[in-house]
Amino acid sequence: MDASGIPTALVRMRHHFPTRETASFAAARHIAAAVGGQLERQARASLVVSGGKSPISCLGRLADCALDWRRVSVVLSDERWVSVNHTDSNEAMVRRHLLVRRARKARLIGSFRERTAIHGRLRGLAGALRQLPFPFACALLGMGADGHFASLFPDAANLERALDPGGEELCVVADTSSSPHQRISLTLGALCRSESIVLLAFGERKREILDQAGHGAGQLPVARLLMQERAPVHVYWAP
Repeated sequence: MDASGIPTALVRMRHHFPTRETASFAAARHIAAAVGGQLERQARASLVVSGGKSPISCLGRLADCALDWRRVSVVLSDERWVSVNHTDSNEAMVRRHLLVRRARKARLIGSFRERTAIHGRLRGLAGALRQLPFPFACALLGMGADGHFASLFPDAANLERALDPGGEELCVVADTSSSPHQRISLTLGALCRSESIVLLAFGERKREILDQAGHGAGQLPVARLLMQERAPVHVYWAP
């Protein structure tokens, strides 16, 4: 540990930037390098991306990167159980900001299916994920003010199972009082099957949460993400 008490490994992975735009640009470069490296070694690459507001600029930057996007499969870290036409749809956001320009030929593995029960889709999605190349080249995640990532919220009944880094389940149904919608989320066990994880976190409050997590605040889901040892986590923070 360093003098602050934060594990040294985590300090090395925390990248601070003066603006959110510069943090997003640097994160996009990291992700593009990871995807490009995987494409040099194998026929296809897979990438996990998050919904929400924090990754929008990063996704826009990534869409302009010169990659062979035809060989890239994109997976959502989580999704609300709503139609793609709904304003809360993560898939719609990713299609607007990532699957455009150079990245328009990437293949998106969507979570929501019309006229399908959520638990039924869970089985289908897990099957589709198992057909992708593992490990994922990279996973881009955000973090909430309650310390959640993906849709792994502190009040989820199945949280402990979903936060098992060695768990075999790739996705779970997530119910939380923080959302009016049911959600499907990748588990920590799935996200750990990444060559690297990029965590975007903006604002002083989220910096405080990261500090708490680094000091071993084990009740925070993000603490479990940071402390797992299967995939390196790079935190890109800006005020």
